[in-house]
Amino acid sequence: MTPAARLQAVIELLEGMAVSAMPADRYIRDYFRARRYAGSKDRAAVAERVFQVFRHRASYGWCMGEESPRAWVIASLLAENLPADEIAALFAGSGYGPAPLSAAEQRTIEHPPAGAPPLPVQGEFPAFLEAELTERFGSDLLAEMQALNARAPVDLRVNTLKATREDVLAALQAEGYAAEPTCHSPFGIRLPAGSSGLERTALFASGAFEFQDEAAQIAAILCDTAPSMAVLDLAAGAGGKALALAAAMANRGVIVASDVSPARLAQIGPRAARAGAAVIATEREPKGVFDRVLLDAPCSGSGTWRRQPEQKWRLTPARLSELTALQDRLLDRAAAHVAPGGRLIYATCSLLPQENEGRIAAFLDRAPAFAAMSAEAVWRRATGAAPPPGMGEVFRGSPHASGMDGFFTAILARTE
Repeated sequence: MTPAARLQAVIELLEGMAVSAMPADRYIRDYFRARRYAGSKDRAAVAERVFQVFRHRASYGWCMGEESPRAWVIASLLAENLPADEIAALFAGSGYGPAPLSAAEQRTIEHPPAGAPPLPVQGEFPAFLEAELTERFGSDLLAEMQALNARAPVDLRVNTLKATREDVLAALQAEGYAAEPTCHSPFGIRLPAGSSGLERTALFASGAFEFQDEAAQIAAILCDTAPSMAVLDLAAGAGGKALALAAAMANRGVIVASDVSPARLAQIGPRAARAGAAVIATEREPKGVFDRVLLDAPCSGSGTWRRQPEQKWRLTPARLSELTALQDRLLDRAAAHVAPGGRLIYATCSLLPQENEGRIAAFLDRAPAFAAMSAEAVWRRATGAAPPPGMGEVFRGSPHASGMDGFFTAILARTE
């Protein structure tokens, strides 16, 4: 592919993803499956620019005074300090490249906007979330958003049913990986962003580790499970936290993993077999009561924007309202499965107070049988260690303050 053809491919991908809910990496993969002529360097260059646009879409749109894939791509070239004549040569309408620049585009390239951009542009986040994110972060908002716009490291959770963290660390380092222990999870290993090939290692095939951000590992620890407990993972997805709970319970007790998606539930069996987790059962409609009920609720995913930057631009006020209503319904459903003296653990990978503190406050107003527990106290009892940054009555992870994905966890005890 010529450089101009690569740019046209980026524009086409951005246009397609504007009307698709598919994750960007999968959409790009499928796009190139239908275009076998593109070489590996072409695919890598196109994908890199697509993600560059998603990470800087607000500033690119502000720079061009227009929100469109074509404008964002032009702005990405300006961000690389490409001269105006070279941009015009790439936008010449030849060699499968983009159509020629319009007169308005040429004027904008020659005379970019002056002055400081507004806060959502500086922080690369949707403008409608400014008040919500300011409530969450206050004066740290810009630093948190900039951290959230960087590439995320690769975090692993060592499966203690199969291995120790020390052994996995040593094995990864022997294979040339720059692996280090995570700062707070006693089961975590961190590798630099872009570390690849881990899923092809013998360690992964043996079930020695799973891919899981440190914040999600902390949420599993806050479930404070013990062998012989009965545990419900109500929105289990593909089972990542159920696997962590099985290891924490030393493969003794019962874990029921439930989800509305049969496709997601179908992934749990093979993963559990590889991990040696024999206590996990899957059920669409769980019955009875449990010592612990984990609700890792569907949410905006705002805490994972550094891993999936396209998601921030797909979120709308209407979608956020749908999610908070769903979270309320799931909390009520989860509460019905908590045994007397048991606990409900509510978690999201969201930074937004209305999905987190707001939902807990509303739930406690309508559920007098429950009371909030201190996450810090539970953590200290479970680990014997000082709590990570962001942990007090609840746990609030964030990339700038705690060096991990954005996450929220609250612990609610059933007192009646």
